[in-house]
Amino acid sequence: METRSNHVLVGSVVLILLAMLALFIVWLARLSGGDERQYDIFFKQAVDGLSAGSAVNFSGVPSGQVKEISFWAPDPSLVRVRVSVKPEVPILEGTTASIQGSFTGPSTVQLDGATKGASPIRCPEQNPKAACPLGVPIIPTKQGGLGALLNSAPRLLERISTLTERLSELLGDRNQNSIAGILANTNRLTRALADRGPEIAATLAETRIAIQKAGIASQQIGELAATTNGVLAEDVKPTIANLNKTIQAAGRSVETLDSTIGDARPGLQAFSKKTIPEIGQLIQDLRVMSTSLASVAEKLDQGGASSLIGSPKLPDYEPKKK
Repeated sequence: METRSNHVLVGSVVLILLAMLALFIVWLARLSGGDERQYDIFFKQAVDGLSAGSAVNFSGVPSGQVKEISFWAPDPSLVRVRVSVKPEVPILEGTTASIQGSFTGPSTVQLDGATKGASPIRCPEQNPKAACPLGVPIIPTKQGGLGALLNSAPRLLERISTLTERLSELLGDRNQNSIAGILANTNRLTRALADRGPEIAATLAETRIAIQKAGIASQQIGELAATTNGVLAEDVKPTIANLNKTIQAAGRSVETLDSTIGDARPGLQAFSKKTIPEIGQLIQDLRVMSTSLASVAEKLDQGGASSLIGSPKLPDYEPKKK
């Protein structure tokens, strides 16, 4: 019984010591990494050479490590990388992440672009699930130098292949003949220009002389315009002054004529109201008198002077014989 009791006691003590050791290890892990801050980075590119434990550098300074790499279920084209960095690293607004590849070693996560005076990257208080779906802030990404080159290498090779095919088509047998003809025509044109060199030089000289003459003519036109302005200023001004005086005199004459008509207006009104009706009556009386005189003249012609004194003699009546 005593041996069995000793074994149980020893086992219990060992279990207690193992539990205390495990708690101590967990405490040390929390003590060493409890102050580190974690961020998620969503890369839309291959993360070749990157693995858990890879270094995280801020502007080239070692600042943390990669904790986890996994696919992002809502969007399979994205790769989620969880990183932890030291608390003194300035992860501010404007900071971006990229993958720095290497031909000789593992890739690293490069952080840079922090702006002085900017606020730290953190999850917003309102609607944090939308900005931080896994509960930690997200650092935006940018294409790294070597990573971008490697990612664009297939497209670059495809374009180079297309360019090579088009160059092959351009330099085919038929196109080579065309290019040879173009070069031959160019040579003939060059020789013709060389033969016409003296004529071209003479033409350029004549053109230069014509331009000089045009400049002289424009200068003379300017002088003529200045002279014309002077003549107009000296000769036309006195004429305009005399014309102004004539216009003023005509204005005064019109004013005098208006005043004269105003003075004669009462007499004209009396003439039109009294004299004109009397003249009309006189003309009517003269018409009556002329009618009477015409009647007297007619009587004198028909009956003589006696017709003016008495009535005309009636003819004798004679009865008709049966």
